[in-house]
Formats: sequence, C-alpha cells, structure tokens
Amino acid sequence: MPVKFLILRFSSIGDIVLTTPVVRCLKKQYPLAEIHYFTKPAFESILSSNPYIDKVHILDDKLLNKSLQLKQLGFDYIIDLHHNLRTAIIAGILQCPVFSFNKLNLEKSTLVLSGIHTLPDVHIVDRYLDTLNTFGIVNDQEGLDFFIPEETRQQFSFEKYGVNHPFIAMAIGAQHSTKRMPVAQLIAVIKQLQLPVVLLGGGSDEEVGKTIVSQLPDKVINLCGQLTLNESASMIERSNYLITHDTGLMHIGAALKKPIVSIWGNTIPSFGMYPYYGKYNIPQRMHEVADLTCRPCSKIGYNECPKKHFNCMNKQDVQAIAQIL
Repeated sequence: MPVKFLILRFSSIGDIVLTTPVVRCLKKQYPLAEIHYFTKPAFESILSSNPYIDKVHILDDKLLNKSLQLKQLGFDYIIDLHHNLRTAIIAGILQCPVFSFNKLNLEKSTLVLSGIHTLPDVHIVDRYLDTLNTFGIVNDQEGLDFFIPEETRQQFSFEKYGVNHPFIAMAIGAQHSTKRMPVAQLIAVIKQLQLPVVLLGGGSDEEVGKTIVSQLPDKVINLCGQLTLNESASMIERSNYLITHDTGLMHIGAALKKPIVSIWGNTIPSFGMYPYYGKYNIPQRMHEVADLTCRPCSKIGYNECPKKHFNCMNKQDVQAIAQIL
C-alpha cells in the first residue's frame, strides 16, 4: 500500500525549482511513496510535467476548504518546505506527522541587521533534503529538475522570433529592484559580449528590454513579456549560456545544466540559493561587489536602495561579467 506524502511550497518560481531534488529523491529512493504537491496556481506549469509527482493540488482563496478536502485523501506525512503560518494551519487540519524545513530566519536577520555571519555553508537544496532524514533519503547529487513539456518542445519556434544559434540568454528581471542591474549597466555588459543576446523576463521587464534594443538594435532580441515560462526555459536550453540576476530563471538554467553568469545585488550567495548543479561540473561565475558594509540589506529585496547609492549594482565590474564563460 502506498505511503502518501504531501509537499508544501507556495512561493516563487525559484523556490519551487529548488525543491525538485526532494521530490525526485523521495520518489526514487522510497518505493512506496505517493507524492502530492500543494502550491499556488502560478506554479502549476512547473510541476505538472514532473514525472516524480503523482498529483498537484492548487491553493484557491479558501484555504480551510481546500485543507479539509486534502484531509480526506489520508496523507501519512507532510513535508513542509515553506514553514509559515499557512502551512501550520494546513498541518493542523490534516493532523499527520510534519517534517519542516529550517528557514534559518534568525541567522539571516542577524546578518542583515548586524553584519554578523552565522549562516552555515549549506545550500538550501541540502536543507530541504534534511526534512527527509527520517526516511533515510540521501542527496543523489543529480541537481535540480525542470521538465519542459513535450507540447512546448514540438510547437515552440525559435525562427518565429528570429533567434539563431549561437546566442547568450540574459534574464534581466527580478522580483525586487535591488536585485536588478540598472539599464545602463546592462547595456554596458551587452556591448562587450561577442555573441547576440536574447532578453528574457516578464511583462514588467518589457520596457527595459525595449530601451536596450533601442541602443543595440543589431545585437539584441527582446522577448520579455512574450514567452511563457516553459518557452523561456526552451530559450535558455538552446542558448550558449545564461547571464542572470538572482531570480527564478537562474534556477531553471541550473536545472537545465546551462553555464551561468549570475549577478548579485542586495542579496548574497551565502544565503544558500546560488546556482545548484549537484555532481555536475558546469562552468559558472558569481559576480558581486565585495566589502560593502551595507550588503546584504535584506533577505529578499527592496523597490529601491535604502542608502540611495545602489553601489551593489552600480559598482559591478561589467568587463568581468562580459568575459567568455
């Protein structure tokens, strides 16, 4: 008889992708596991093609009703990879054993507020996997997963967008402004690149993309706001390598085993969410402005630099970022 697991994670594309080793390792190493994943509608497309997930459940506005429906399925265990008030409510309703992810909020807050670094040198993937220690699950070192649906592979046309190989994919967006390079810096990087560049991002990045194209019309294709997430993943998969901020497309690039140049503003790789490849020796570089006493200024980010100078991005070495990976 299968043992039913319910995995909980409700925010960000990157966080969802970073949980995929938990799903894979549990499914492959625990033969009786039936894995269900509870998340928000925005992330269904990331999980629905994952062969290690038996069922994706979507959160609507009625958390209580949805939790009561899930209780009827008779879960044996909850793997709580979000660990907040919402997941505590779900666990209270389902009334089964819960294994929760350690968010290290105290250590992160201590670093942000006082500059005292007490964070362990452990990637968040390994901390997610620690929730499975009771079941004897170990890291298989296969890295992250991202499964592009076969329908997307068959229907997506690179020629439609005038994209020819080789090219560099550049993810210019991020949820918070303090994670994004100013447009002048982005243009300075692209000017020094030897290959054409395809810009990726959401609708909110479209105007920045247009500004970049207006300066470099023969070198840049702006696809911000024009592609689905799976289509953006297809573009990254086809690229020579990815230049990206600390954002969801960075983790999708790592899942697709692409070389990555990552650019870090107010957040830091020491938070444990840098590109993760497991056992695979994929080239990557992480660029950050060292020795800024104001950095990290937040665990997540702000709409503008609290100090107004934005040195963590304005002082980035654009020549180093543009070097061939």
